[in-house]
This record gives sequence, C-alpha cells and structure tokens, in this order.
Amino acid sequence: MTNSENPHLSQIESYDTEAEKTGWYGPEVAFGLAYQFIKPGQTMLDIGIGTGLGSALFRRAGLEIYGLDLHKEMLDICRQKGLTNLEQHDLTQTPYPYRQNSLDHAISTGVFNFFSNLDPVFREVSRIIKPDGLFIFATGDRTEDQPHAITIGREHTHSDATITMYIHSSGQIKTWLKSSSLTLKRDMAFTMYMDSGKKHARQVRVYLAEKKTQ
Repeated sequence: MTNSENPHLSQIESYDTEAEKTGWYGPEVAFGLAYQFIKPGQTMLDIGIGTGLGSALFRRAGLEIYGLDLHKEMLDICRQKGLTNLEQHDLTQTPYPYRQNSLDHAISTGVFNFFSNLDPVFREVSRIIKPDGLFIFATGDRTEDQPHAITIGREHTHSDATITMYIHSSGQIKTWLKSSSLTLKRDMAFTMYMDSGKKHARQVRVYLAEKKTQ
C-alpha cells in the first residue's frame, strides 16, 4: 500500500512539515531551558516520541535517545532517522518498560494534551530517571478558572473527527510534580498556532523539573 492509499500514514509523515508551518517551538524551548544541565553521552527517554522531533536537538547535542510510542508508524519514521532504542507501548499503561533509575533524563513535548490526569506518567518518570535527572515537558497552558478539556474541530484535525484535548494549569502541574518527588526548576510560556495561517493561537508552557537526590 502506498502512502497516498493510506491517509493516516501520509499524515504522520507530514508531521514535521506541519510543525514547521505552524511555528511549533516546543522542542526549541525545551532545549533552551535544559541545555546547560545536560552532558553528551547521557541518556534521555522521549515519552510519546512520535517522529523524534521533540528530542532531536538533545540528540544533536550528544545524548542517547530512547523512545516510547503507541504507534508503530511513528517508530518506523524514527528508525528511518537512525533512532534505534525504541519501544512500542501504550502510554496510559504503567509501568513503562524501563528499570528504576535506569536513564538520565526524560522529555515529552507532544502528547500530554491527550492526558486528563498526568499523575501516573509523572510517577513513572520519577521511577525511571536517575537522581538529579531532568524531566522536560510541554502542556497546553490555562488559568485555574479556564476549562480543563477543549474540543478541537475538524478544521484543525484535518479529518472527519473532532477530538478532546486537555490543558493543564500551573497549579495542577505543581501538584503532580510534588506527589512524584519532582521539583520544578523553571518554566516558560509561549504561543503556538493551530493552523499555518497563524490565525488560531493557544498558550503552551514548557516545564523543567528535577528529581532531587534523597
């Protein structure tokens, strides 16, 4: 089956291009917050690695990337880019297939909008990364009085379906971090666009947290 006969595969392969068109700066902001704390040769788990876009700058900086994703097609694209430490896994199912204190850092820049409750994921990250390890992640940003769930229409999904996405307040994030023994070091908010014409904007916040040595 060619890509033109499989719209889902074509959409996945165009992910990087669409990110560029809409001005998705999550990976750059994540790297900017973390670069002074990382070292070449360290390991990093990319949760919901997708096409590898979120951790690409860290890989370029000399980190060894491990990837976790539900979709085989996404992992196949990562393999085409030379990534090899990949696992197909449903991110809603814990535990993840990594030992305790086995990796240096973790990142996630593209999937937390599908999670209403991030507490199980944060607890898994705390289990997997080593003491003093970093956790860098992006979420949709909101104030405490704004809705937690939003509906994304067909004009943005580029399909016949609408989807529910979740945006998280700083208060929610801080509560989940604390319960997972992770400490917030810094964060930064920026604007993302839902379309290449940049007419529909939403706020995103990137967080840098640390697993403190007990």
